[in-house]
Amino acid sequence: MTIDAHLAAVRETFERLDPHQAHAAAEHGAVLVDTRPAFQRAASGTIPGALVIERNHLEWRCDPASGASVPEATGTDVRWIVFCDEGYASSLAAASLRSIGLRNATDLAGGFQAWRRAGLPVTPPSAA
Repeated sequence: MTIDAHLAAVRETFERLDPHQAHAAAEHGAVLVDTRPAFQRAASGTIPGALVIERNHLEWRCDPASGASVPEATGTDVRWIVFCDEGYASSLAAASLRSIGLRNATDLAGGFQAWRRAGLPVTPPSAA
């Protein structure tokens, strides 16, 4: 199986959210999770209020039973909306969260770039 086929298969297992749907869900308690590395956040900006958990820590921080979870990980029913820069790695990340029992995990279709193109709030890039 190629990565493109794997990605397509993964995306069939949950409903992805467009930027406006993700924004509305966050306003109603969903947790936006920015998995991008620091250099991308510095270069492009961030989504105000999004929790930053880089990809290599994601499962441990979101699993309420891990012992290394963030305060937002209050149970397996938390609505996690994972995003990366363009919405590819985040689909795989959301599938991984779902595979450990976080059944409401999904991702932001098109990632941070789609959010920005939709005209939704972003912080400016840092001057690093």
